[in-house]
Amino acid sequence: MTGPSRPVRRGDRAHRFDLRSTALFFVLLALVLCLVAFVVRTAARVVENRPLWACTLLVVGVAAAGLSRSRWRRFSAARYARRAAEALEEAAEEASGELDDVPAAGEAAPAVPPTVRRDASGEAYAAVPPGVQVLAEECPGVYTVQVTEGAAAPAGEGTTVALDPQPDYAALDPDDFEQAIADLCARDHCREVEVIGGACDLGADVLAVTSDGRRLVIQCKRYAEGNKVGSQDLQRFGGTCFTVHEADIAALVTTSDFTLPALEYAQQCGIVCVNGEDLLAWREGTGPSPWERADLFA
Repeated sequence: MTGPSRPVRRGDRAHRFDLRSTALFFVLLALVLCLVAFVVRTAARVVENRPLWACTLLVVGVAAAGLSRSRWRRFSAARYARRAAEALEEAAEEASGELDDVPAAGEAAPAVPPTVRRDASGEAYAAVPPGVQVLAEECPGVYTVQVTEGAAAPAGEGTTVALDPQPDYAALDPDDFEQAIADLCARDHCREVEVIGGACDLGADVLAVTSDGRRLVIQCKRYAEGNKVGSQDLQRFGGTCFTVHEADIAALVTTSDFTLPALEYAQQCGIVCVNGEDLLAWREGTGPSPWERADLFA
């Protein structure tokens, strides 16, 4: 089985040994040392032969150093102000992006996760259990199914059950969307599924262990259709998913899509991207899960 993807450290090439650069460095260092020795020797001669000139040059040098220092402080203050303005602008952009996660007034109430309920006994299932086959639809949301031996319900033919409609992920609030993704993981045989989304989640909304024992870390982004997940979202998630949460598989699941820079960054770091179409295919069983997708693109 192919091993999990790991972040690629792009900075390793910058630390390779370069003979030409090293030789040039030592040549420049020798020239600087020779220049310093010449200046010191000349200064010593001036002090010995013309002490008045030496004192005058010293006073002028101190004054010039003081003026340059004051100017440097002004330049530094301007640079710090510019950095502060950039930080405020970035924070404003991040806040405006997070506002898209808040449902608008009058928006439809969150849909109920898919369940199967027997009419006679009232037993409920998180999804259609193994061994249950849908035979016919009696009316919208009510189906006739056949339950075989060893299934979660008593065996029989012609059992009538009610199937709730699939959830509209775009209509869920962020907490319910995270729970819906956790339900998909549990449906596909993940263990130790946990929703930890919140202010202190450090980029992880859902934690789980796949059926083959790999640690899965998922971040959920319930964005509007026109609001794509950008590279900054991937960079923040990539900074914690492997180092802090020790993920074997890291995935970002969204209801919208990803920008091209975000996809390029995810490919470099080994993060699985699941957009809205991929999410629907995963839910319907016609597409791979995030951990299966990681194996496909490994």
